[in-house]
Amino acid sequence: MSVNRLVNKFEYALFRHRTLVIIAFVAATIFLLMKATTIKLDAAFTKNIPLQHQYMQTYLRHAQDFGGANNILVSLCDQNGDIFNEGFFDTFRKAHDELLYTSGVNRVLVKSLFSPSTRFVEVVEDGFAGGPVIPADFVANAAGLAKVKENTEKAGIVGRMVADDYSCAMISAQLLDVDPETGKQIDTIGFANTLEQNVRGKYQSDTISVHIIGFAKMVGDVAEGAKGVLVFFAIAIAVTSIMVFFFCRSLMLTVLPIACSLIAVIWQMGLLSVMGFGIDPMSILVPFLVFAIGVSHGVQMINSTGKRVAAGMDAKTAAQASFRKLLVPGGVALLSDTVGFLTLLIIEIGVIRELAITASLGVAVIILTNLILLPVLMSFVRFSKSYKERASAPSPKIDKVWYALSAFATRKYAAVILLITAALFAFGYMQSQQLKIGDLHAGAPALHENSRYNQDTFLITDRYAISVDYLNVMVETIPSACTEHSIMAKVDRFQWLMENVEGVQSTVSLASVSKSINAAFNEGNVKWRVLPRNTQSLVQASSRVETSTGLLNADCSVMPVILFLQDHKAQTIERVVAAAKKYGSELGDEQTQFMLASGPVGVMAATNEAVAEAQQPMMWYVYGAVIILCLLSFRSMRATISVILPLYVVSVLATALMTWLQIGLTVSTLPVIALGVGIGVDYGIYILSNMSQMLRDGTGVRQAYYEALKERGSAVLFTGITLAIGVSTWVFSALKFQVDMGILLTFMFIVNMLGAIVVLPALAAFLWRKD
Repeated sequence: MSVNRLVNKFEYALFRHRTLVIIAFVAATIFLLMKATTIKLDAAFTKNIPLQHQYMQTYLRHAQDFGGANNILVSLCDQNGDIFNEGFFDTFRKAHDELLYTSGVNRVLVKSLFSPSTRFVEVVEDGFAGGPVIPADFVANAAGLAKVKENTEKAGIVGRMVADDYSCAMISAQLLDVDPETGKQIDTIGFANTLEQNVRGKYQSDTISVHIIGFAKMVGDVAEGAKGVLVFFAIAIAVTSIMVFFFCRSLMLTVLPIACSLIAVIWQMGLLSVMGFGIDPMSILVPFLVFAIGVSHGVQMINSTGKRVAAGMDAKTAAQASFRKLLVPGGVALLSDTVGFLTLLIIEIGVIRELAITASLGVAVIILTNLILLPVLMSFVRFSKSYKERASAPSPKIDKVWYALSAFATRKYAAVILLITAALFAFGYMQSQQLKIGDLHAGAPALHENSRYNQDTFLITDRYAISVDYLNVMVETIPSACTEHSIMAKVDRFQWLMENVEGVQSTVSLASVSKSINAAFNEGNVKWRVLPRNTQSLVQASSRVETSTGLLNADCSVMPVILFLQDHKAQTIERVVAAAKKYGSELGDEQTQFMLASGPVGVMAATNEAVAEAQQPMMWYVYGAVIILCLLSFRSMRATISVILPLYVVSVLATALMTWLQIGLTVSTLPVIALGVGIGVDYGIYILSNMSQMLRDGTGVRQAYYEALKERGSAVLFTGITLAIGVSTWVFSALKFQVDMGILLTFMFIVNMLGAIVVLPALAAFLWRKD
């Protein structure tokens, strides 16, 4: 049975039972709306990392002994520049206890001056003396504070727990993946809100400032900024509605495509809730894309139906004819979008896979809401006499515009267009080769530089020798390796080499601490700050280091080398990871292996490598899916080339734009390329589907293109410009991520539309012989 016969049978059954169809859609929408109201923002830490990557296998293998990478740093700063006063220490102790007893925090790994494990050791006449930096009998008077300052310097924690200039003190903590009290996964956004209310809200004052950084806090700030997305979504709906009204000059024809597109968003959210998914803050823009794609197809449907009503058909007959005409090209376009988004599932990062499911679900339901429900609803519309007269009135000016544009389908102009396109492609391709994998800016790239989170990041990085940007290289070796000089010497050598790599701010390992302890055993003489070759002396030096420091495990078979980086920029991570691999390979052997990686930067390095590996396969799969569907639809290689080539050129130019805007390829931005293909393919398929039958019948290319423009040109131009105006308002967003996406999507909407209007007919002029 042919496709046309199937479409005709479906159309007959659909419009014969129009009332039942509408009742079914209303019932489904009410049910899914109720489900959609229960959906929550979900930003689990593990969703953002490639758990199958070799670095993450190392991370997971040692997470129980050394903690995870989901860290929080809380720095309290005295506004007078000196923390050693009674008021500061009283507040700092309360903040330490507040964080210690916050649900979801790994209490064993909470570190600050008030932690019992924060100790100092000093050489005295009788040997060694030491104890907690803050003694049990501490009183915050002049003598007590002077003693704590002295102990702080002896402990060697200036630059780590205390700022270099003594203006701030640090509390560090690690989050658990599962809350032991509830047995459920940690609510990252809820935890961030708790920090804001119970730590910053309680303890920030005129004399003390509180600064908080870490993954959970960053996600919380992004989620807070994401609330503004709803405002921009409302603005986009308003702008689109106004533009649709000016396009069709009918209130009912304005309401229907907007309503059907919103129903698609409701179904998307409801289905996600039914499937047990939340929505990640980084995927918060996807519902707008679903709305935009829905409006694009809806405008095609009302445009086609309106033209048929103007030609003398009644509403039902016109709606049926439009349904038959647009179901296949519209369905192919939406299936291309859906399959393209599903290709993101190949990337083994939870947040991208959820985005793939979110986007593909949304686009798939548009087939139901905008290609089936919309024409059924339009069959009930009573078109006024004035609308019919206005729509049927000849428009010689517009026809002249379409005829002028149809010159793009003649070889004379097509040659110039294709030469310009080739030049733009060559420029874009060269520029796109400069695209970096990872973040290109210090701080959180999803937030503006002047955001509170990024300002906190810059302050902590400036005042301390450490930051949340650290990388753990896990030295896996034999049990009791800390008593073997040859192994400890390799660790020490590796640490020294890495300390001299550009971008590494400071380092620490069991070897470096053991050298300091050995010097202490020899009257503090710096000449003895070396690793003892004698086993007993080495045991004496290393045994003083507790496992709670995170520098060794219980049997000393794993010893991390901790590298504190200046930032987490793509080039910094790439440089440090390359050096770690090089030196680890040179120093390692069967007995001792330098394994990457743990710590927040270890997670970033793994993520960057996973994104880099997935970039090309993802593009091949996306375009492969679109090519196959175009071939099945048009059954023509020439038609497929005409649709795909402009789309590919725009993808390359969009990548080039990312390099110009200094946007790196990350977990957040990688899907945009696939989304861009989905956004752009619709224009070309609608235009070419109108041309293809005429071309098969022997009509000249220019004439076929002219007829296609008269039928669908206004709808294509309208949707491209309208949707671009809608997303262009995102430049005012509180999220830097949304600003960047607004610029990229505006570019894609406009340039994909131009590709379909200008480049597609130019290709057709050479692929089909007849002018």
